[in-house]
Amino acid sequence: MKEFLEQINHYYSLSAETVSALENICSEEKYAKNKLLLQAGMMARYYYFIQSGLIGYYTVDEQGNQVYKIFFEENSFVASTSAIIQDKPSDFNIIALENCSVIKYPVKAFRELLNKHHDLALFQIHYLEKNWVVKKEPLEISLKYETAKQRYLSLLENKSLYKRLKQHHIASYLGITPTQLSRIKKEIH
Repeated sequence: MKEFLEQINHYYSLSAETVSALENICSEEKYAKNKLLLQAGMMARYYYFIQSGLIGYYTVDEQGNQVYKIFFEENSFVASTSAIIQDKPSDFNIIALENCSVIKYPVKAFRELLNKHHDLALFQIHYLEKNWVVKKEPLEISLKYETAKQRYLSLLENKSLYKRLKQHHIASYLGITPTQLSRIKKEIH
């Protein structure tokens, strides 16, 4: 719980009362590698905070290929946020790419706490602004204007994440085939 609360307080400090209320709705869960936390087509019932492990967020294209949107490492919050906001089934799968330990908290109970605790609502606002607007915008632009090679070089900058990903995950994230990825890697090295 310590890392979870530290990460929340990084965005906005919570009162002791809010921390207590939040702790009451949280549970710790473990997910084995390749286990789905959420399956596309299902309602998103939980938010997750990654204590250890790596999680992928993907959809499946018309040919049945996994298309990764993003990867989440330790100390990250994960949810099918769009599905939660719209109260509709998720378009995305959330999968453990490594054995994971997470703190899980129910959407309904958390949203009730947001209405009761102003400081928790401010955390949520600050988190969404930073991660769904500020951080996401450059990714969207890079998809339109950068080549796969440029996006690959950007991914390489995050060495800890890069080392944890399988080549097919990287190719999927870049929107290319594993063969194209091999060519890019050969060209760079």
